[in-house]
Amino acid sequence: MKLSEEDVKILNSKEGLRRILMNKKVNLERALRLANYDHKLKELQTELIKLQTWVINNNKKVVIIFEGRDAAGKGGAIRRFTAYINPRRYRVVALPKPTIEEEGQWYFQRYVNHLPRPGEIVFFDRSWYNRAVVEPVNDFCTQEQYERFMSQVNDFEKMVQSSDTYLIKLYFSITKEEQEERFEEIKSDPLKRWKITPVDLRAQELWDKYTEYKEKMFEVTNTENAPWTIIKANKKTEARISALSHILETIPYE
Repeated sequence: MKLSEEDVKILNSKEGLRRILMNKKVNLERALRLANYDHKLKELQTELIKLQTWVINNNKKVVIIFEGRDAAGKGGAIRRFTAYINPRRYRVVALPKPTIEEEGQWYFQRYVNHLPRPGEIVFFDRSWYNRAVVEPVNDFCTQEQYERFMSQVNDFEKMVQSSDTYLIKLYFSITKEEQEERFEEIKSDPLKRWKITPVDLRAQELWDKYTEYKEKMFEVTNTENAPWTIIKANKKTEARISALSHILETIPYE
C-alpha cells in the first residue's frame, strides 16, 4: 500500500494510532479508512455544536426523525450525533408500546407531547411513522387506523413546521443480507443480545411486506415541505457521515 504524505499524517495522529493499535494484526488500509472517518466525524460533531448553539440562542425548534429497518444503525448514529452537544438542550425520544390510555387518544397525541421546546433539538428513534410500516406489517393496527394515519400525517407535519419547527426525515436503508448479518452478530454478542425483539425475529420473514409498506410511505409522505432523505446504511461509518452532513446542510444555522 502506497501512502501519501497526508495519509502518513493521518496515521500518526491520535485517531490514526488508536486505529492501528486496535488489532494485533496491523491493517494500515483499514486503519487509515477508520482514522479518516474519525477525523471527518469530529469535524461534523464540532459543526453540530455550532448548530445547537444557534438553535438555543434563537429559540429555534428542531425535529430529526430516524426511520429504517431493524438493525439499520439508527441508534448508533444518534449516539454519535449527541456525543458532545449540550445534554440539557436535546432529547432522544424512543417511545415504548402505547399504554391503554394512549391507544384511546388521537394517534399523534403521544408524539405531540414530545415535540421540542424553543431552543431544543429532539431526535426521534422511530416516530409516528411506526403506523406507516411497522404496525401494519405486524398487525399492530387495523386497516382503518392505518388509512386514517396516512390521510392525516402530511397535514400534521405541516402543523408542526408552521410552529417554527425544522423537520428532517431520515430513512436508513440496508439490504436484506446486511440485516441478516447484523442480526447474527447481535445474537452472538451477550452484551447486545437484549436488543433483539420478537419484531426483529420476524423482520427477515416479512422483508417483502416491509418493502411494500415502505414504498407506500414514500409515495404518500415524501412531500415538498417534508421530504425523505434516504441514507445508504450498509456501511455504518458512511451512513453517519452522510446523515450528519445532510442535517448540517439543511438547517441554515450561522
